Amino acid sequence: MKKVIFKGLVLAFFCFQSYIFAQTPAKDSPIIVNRDFMGMTLELILKELAGLYELELDYDPRQLPKGLTSIKIYRNTPLNKVLEDLLAETNVQFFLNSKKITIRPRVVTVSRVGKNNEEKKGNGTDNIQNELIEVVNSYIELKPTRFNITINGVVKDRKSGETLPNVSVQVYGTNKGTVTNIDGNFTLFNVPSDTTTLLIRYLGYQTTAYKITPEDAKGKLLVEIEEMSMELGEVVVTAEKESNMMKMSENLSQVSISPAQVSTLPSIGEKDIFRALQMLPGVSGSNEASSGLYVRGGTPDQNLVLLDGFTVYYVDHFFGFFSAFNANAIKDVQLYKGGFEAKYGGRISSVVDLTGKNGNTKKYDIGVGLSALSANALVEIPMGKRASFLLAARRSYTDIIQSGLYDKLFSLYGSSNNNNPNPNAPPNRLFQTQPVFYFYDINAKLTYNLSNKDILSVSLYNGQDNLDNARQQNRGGFGGGFGGGGNINIQNKTKDLTYWGNNGASVKWGRTWSPKWYSNAVLAYSNYFSNRNRTSKVEITNADGTTRNFSTGLYEDNNVQDLSLRLDNEFKINQKNQLEFGTQLTHNAIRYLYTTNDTTTVFANDNQGTLASAYVQNRWSPTEKLSVKYGLRGTYYGLTKKTYIEPRVSASYQLTDKISLKAAWGQYYQFINRIVREDVTAGSRDFWLLANDQDVLISSATHYIGGISYENDNYLFSVETYRKDMTGLSEFTLRFNRASLIGDNNTNNQNFFKGTGYSQGVEFLAQRKVGNFTGWASYTLSEVIYNFPEISEKPFHALQDQTHEFKLVGSYNIGKWTLSGTWVYATGKPYTAPIGGYQITLLDGNTQSYVSVGDKNAFRLPNYHRLDLAFTYHFKIDKAKADAGITFFNVYNRVNVRYKEFEVIDNQVYETNVNLLGFTPNFFLNFKLR
Repeated sequence: MKKVIFKGLVLAFFCFQSYIFAQTPAKDSPIIVNRDFMGMTLELILKELAGLYELELDYDPRQLPKGLTSIKIYRNTPLNKVLEDLLAETNVQFFLNSKKITIRPRVVTVSRVGKNNEEKKGNGTDNIQNELIEVVNSYIELKPTRFNITINGVVKDRKSGETLPNVSVQVYGTNKGTVTNIDGNFTLFNVPSDTTTLLIRYLGYQTTAYKITPEDAKGKLLVEIEEMSMELGEVVVTAEKESNMMKMSENLSQVSISPAQVSTLPSIGEKDIFRALQMLPGVSGSNEASSGLYVRGGTPDQNLVLLDGFTVYYVDHFFGFFSAFNANAIKDVQLYKGGFEAKYGGRISSVVDLTGKNGNTKKYDIGVGLSALSANALVEIPMGKRASFLLAARRSYTDIIQSGLYDKLFSLYGSSNNNNPNPNAPPNRLFQTQPVFYFYDINAKLTYNLSNKDILSVSLYNGQDNLDNARQQNRGGFGGGFGGGGNINIQNKTKDLTYWGNNGASVKWGRTWSPKWYSNAVLAYSNYFSNRNRTSKVEITNADGTTRNFSTGLYEDNNVQDLSLRLDNEFKINQKNQLEFGTQLTHNAIRYLYTTNDTTTVFANDNQGTLASAYVQNRWSPTEKLSVKYGLRGTYYGLTKKTYIEPRVSASYQLTDKISLKAAWGQYYQFINRIVREDVTAGSRDFWLLANDQDVLISSATHYIGGISYENDNYLFSVETYRKDMTGLSEFTLRFNRASLIGDNNTNNQNFFKGTGYSQGVEFLAQRKVGNFTGWASYTLSEVIYNFPEISEKPFHALQDQTHEFKLVGSYNIGKWTLSGTWVYATGKPYTAPIGGYQITLLDGNTQSYVSVGDKNAFRLPNYHRLDLAFTYHFKIDKAKADAGITFFNVYNRVNVRYKEFEVIDNQVYETNVNLLGFTPNFFLNFKLR
């Protein structure tokens, strides 16, 4: 019996020894984990792992999330891989050796100011950044192993995994820095060591300090940052909140807008990127009837608007009250107000470059929104570990429910006879309509990471407005005058159908060949369409029963197609030189038809043209204070068989730590133009044509820009002055033709006129960047002068000219509330007015009214001003984010004039003001799962 007991004890001892050796490997052997963790916090899991393998655990409990983890099952998995998986979605990193697991924060971020931080206001953001670095270094004490190294990495949104473009990445303690490219990648040269700290700044996100480790520096860095609105963990340094709507770039005349944050600004309906851009200095803010941008005296067609690489030609929904871009589908917006670099071409005024969201790569997400006019929805779906899909859609329900707000808006832009009818007009000229109108847009994007170096994305867009303003009139009891004698009856059936919109698609392939060389290829298609069919069938019944029928009206059709192939390259030679070069091939096909009374063709054009472009530019930084970007763009245009050369240069010099001097000069050409068709009696319409250097000239502009800015931790003060000399301007009018003016009967079209012009001005900006109250004030003094010798004896102010414009934008955070407001004041715009009228009796007995027109744009509309307010409440439903609020447009109900209509009755000219929107409230509600 004793032998049996002894043998049993020996066997148990060897089994125990086997277990110990199985769980505690040799010093050089990896620890292998076979374990299940269910319903445990991360802290408990780490403690269990440390105890199981007899390792010391060094950590700060405040660094770890408190919630329960999902079910974790590990089989034959090395401990370092287990720790990587457990900590993958946290702000901490681990260091593992044979005796110890060390947990330290990877990044430290800036949160909102607290009451205990008020004494730091005088010291500003630099103190906050220093404190960030101190916190990081106190947690992670590492010895450098390499010096003066090159590092590369990618910046992503921590929550969604979305790559972020145009992020500022700076080496702490130096002036060395760069920005991420369109795929979020960056490269830095001559980094002091492999334990350096980086400062990461991006509009709408927490400023982040990232500590490099020697192990990190061997590969590609992954830097994840968090949105400003997100709640942070305990490891934070409290600081003042930076302005998160607008940021002036270090480059001259470049401005960034945060699409995620503009929702707090007042608007008629949903948050609107282009309405936010209109509040910037140098961009007209008084064009509430259009989302188009009038930048430094330019017109909307002179702006190059890009969405994921394809061109968008028309940016309006609902007669301009909404822009064509759904802010929920956009992650980055860059506005270049002038002096833009050689990589952009084909426009003479400005560039708006929008980058669409790729979609959440970590978890699915959904969002919905509602306002008094429209509804929107968003879906983001990760597809495996490498792909993501995003779908965003908006639609107005104005064809189903015609609210009071809809009636108020449409009364301004529906039948002109139904809005602001002339009180002096005969009663039989007035009639009522019940229009049917709706708009929609859809954004879809599929992104697939082919490898660690390749990313492929497919982006689609479709948006359209539809208006049916058909009506019927019956008028009877009139006397003679139509040749029938006695009373007559007139029946008028009017068909008035209008639709317009954009289609766009792009396929983009991005390739990182090496840390120094990146390529981006885009195949893009764009289509703008606009069609109006307004015809009336008139039946006249005389007293004797005889009838006569005739048709009147107009038909307009404008269609623009754009097919482009583009290749861009970035090659970082060294810290002082970054070379960019590329090519672009574009084919345009444009059709425009304008007919009246079914048979008379006023103007018809169907043309095609091809452009082949190439550019090269270099960013040269000979010193840490001076940066120069110079480049050259060349374009061969098939219609003229000529090559157009566009040299460009810009420079910035850091005079002191706070004062910068900037300047730019460049030559720009435009080969596709929006032609304004002047209609004196009822405003203006426009259409697109290809330039041929005959009827429609190739537009060109030379930019001269200079500026100075003073920026400290809390404020930015900036002054920029500019001048644009323009040639090749075109205008189309039916008032008269060239042959009647100058006896030229050889021109292809008698109604086109050619001119030159200039735009000049100065912009002042004062911005408060930090604190619970942020915002800016701007003032622009400018003039836009056109010279069309054939239609005006002297130069005249252009339609978009505004001498003075003053704008205030403010946002104030109180707990969960955000109060925001905007105020705009602008001098009135020019217009042309008739100074008399007369009538001619035609051969059939009818009369035709004519007007005698005064000098071109000799009159001015009344001055414009408007105050808008918004109140937004931010809250959560479980873990989902939501916000609700109300906006008040034109709070003090200012009567602003959009344009004037004129009508000749009995040889007298009657003037009617077509006014813009008065006081208008609206509500909104937005919900997002994550």
